Amino acid sequence: MTSDLFDAIEQPWTEPLEDGAVVLRRFAADQGQRLLDTIGRVTGQVPLRQMKTPGGHTMSAAMACCGTWGWVTDRKGYRYQRTDPLTDLPWPEIPPEFLNLAASAAAQAGYPDFEPDACLINRYLPGAKMGLHQDRDEADFSQPIVSVSLGAPIVFQFGGNRRSDRPQKVPLEHGDVVVWGGTSRLRYHGVLTLKSVEHPLTGACRYNLTFRKAG
Repeated sequence: MTSDLFDAIEQPWTEPLEDGAVVLRRFAADQGQRLLDTIGRVTGQVPLRQMKTPGGHTMSAAMACCGTWGWVTDRKGYRYQRTDPLTDLPWPEIPPEFLNLAASAAAQAGYPDFEPDACLINRYLPGAKMGLHQDRDEADFSQPIVSVSLGAPIVFQFGGNRRSDRPQKVPLEHGDVVVWGGTSRLRYHGVLTLKSVEHPLTGACRYNLTFRKAG
């Protein structure tokens, strides 16, 4: 870590996407190393893994979870459950620095009092992607989604309420946070294939933290 890297961090600004959805540019940039260290501690307890979809396809992004609820996928379907299927033990608690970031980002986007009970940690290596999908396994759609980008840049797709709706293509860089809720809560979204671009903190890797109220 160098002072030049800190000097290069831009001041945060807000970029509207749609009604109820914003990009908080560079909102978490100054917390990057601390968040990555925390990711390392969590994934030391629950390893990142590439899960299989109900159709038998292996996801290209590797995932781990923390919180009361963890999101899993396998032949049985997509769902939240309280235990890690690899160990049958409860997921680790969401670390305070994660909770503080999620709550402050949600409040900045107009969603006060957000208290997530699930945090998904995704690791993308070059060639990994996430197809368009809705987050609809949660019990309460009145709560927003908070998504934090760390490391290598990627293109986020933010679509409509139908899979066939043409999505916006939104470049995301290190520290950008996307928050969507309200009338945008069930919008389709995903990310295009991660290109091989080096970042000072993560190399060619990108991490994503996604916070949700699942239970």
